[in-house]
Amino acid sequence: MDFGAILDAWEKQQKSAVGKKTHVANDCASHQQTKRVAQGDAGNQQAQDGASCQQSSGCSKQLNPQELWLRKYGVVDKDKLAEEAHEHEKEHSVSYLKTLPIEARVDLHGLTRDEAWNKLVNFTGDCMHRGVRKVLIIHGKGIHTTGSDPVLGEVVRRFIESDKRCGASGHPNKRLGGNGATWVLLKYL
Repeated sequence: MDFGAILDAWEKQQKSAVGKKTHVANDCASHQQTKRVAQGDAGNQQAQDGASCQQSSGCSKQLNPQELWLRKYGVVDKDKLAEEAHEHEKEHSVSYLKTLPIEARVDLHGLTRDEAWNKLVNFTGDCMHRGVRKVLIIHGKGIHTTGSDPVLGEVVRRFIESDKRCGASGHPNKRLGGNGATWVLLKYL
């Protein structure tokens, strides 16, 4: 037998095998469709239909158990979950929060309590509107205040505690004001 005859025989065999597979697949699909219509199901039971089709109608199509499980339960992206957990962990890390850049600042020097409070309300609203994440409030150390406690530092502390838009806060390093300033992370609800 020459190579051409072997090739022709192989092609005929492949064509007949494809025809049989198409016929079996059509029988299996029609069996699945009939079963769905009988049950009134819109297609949620495809994985179960494939397994039962093999048993009841003699289809040669076999579903891999792993494929069956994936169809039923889906796939979880573990890399994405790990990345989200890392971001969440990072946002609760004090060292990370301190290194975030300050995007806006307000200076309250020379204002009264009421003026400082109103300025903080307006400043926070403006920053929220612009999408700012970290702000710096400069209130001073209270060196020139007559009395025991600095006035503006206490106003800033009470404002941060009472305003739901304010999250974590702390004092920056000496270069940015030390105890005479407070950084605040804004929360977007």
